[in-house]
Amino acid sequence: MRARETLETLFGSRWVDVARFNRIDRRHAHPGISLKVPRRLEDIAGFTPMPQEYPLAVGEAKFILIDLTEQFLGAYEHGRLAFSVPIATGERGNETPTGEFAITAAHRHHHSSRYTIEKTNTPYPMNYALRFHISPVGNVYWIHGRDIPGYPASHGCIGLYDEPMQKKYYGYPHEPILEDARTLYNWVLAPLPEDEKYRILDSGPRVLIVGQAPVPQRGSSRAHSSVKSAPHVPSGAQHQLEGIVK
Repeated sequence: MRARETLETLFGSRWVDVARFNRIDRRHAHPGISLKVPRRLEDIAGFTPMPQEYPLAVGEAKFILIDLTEQFLGAYEHGRLAFSVPIATGERGNETPTGEFAITAAHRHHHSSRYTIEKTNTPYPMNYALRFHISPVGNVYWIHGRDIPGYPASHGCIGLYDEPMQKKYYGYPHEPILEDARTLYNWVLAPLPEDEKYRILDSGPRVLIVGQAPVPQRGSSRAHSSVKSAPHVPSGAQHQLEGIVK
């Protein structure tokens, strides 16, 4: 990207597709970074590397599959994909744990007790937080809204788009649109209302985390371009990936 270019000026109404394809938010799509873009933008309309069906979850009303290799999350209802979203997972040294977990708590306006917004004393906001794991040494892992820079960058939690948070704390984007963290949060809690309560969930959705997060490559927003696709990638999505301009 060059000076004064944005996702909107480069890709018009297709900017959301390009952002999701690159697992990046608008604040991090700045001059100097490289983006992966197919020869035909329509090829990534509604892009997802997640399988449309997951037979092992057919008997579950809600099930969450997280693919660290693809940096994507899929929400399933009785084994069928309801929606999927790009994510940012743990960086090297702070890897997101893999295996089977469950959503055990939810908090609409959660904040980190360990980390702050850079160059401030403000606890890092973790809006729409869904707790899925507490390690034996007491480290707590959540799915929540955060920065999505195009590569694994968290301390182990799983981040989703939360543009209203970006505007509040960073002043950009001016017109927030992407709210995947809120979408997932409300899907998990439904039919419970979205409120300020800290909720303990006795029977939250099962969470399966697979794959291995890619190692970021300097200057690239999609470090995982050189990583093999994870299992269960549908043929349509694989075709889209093969159409990328190298």
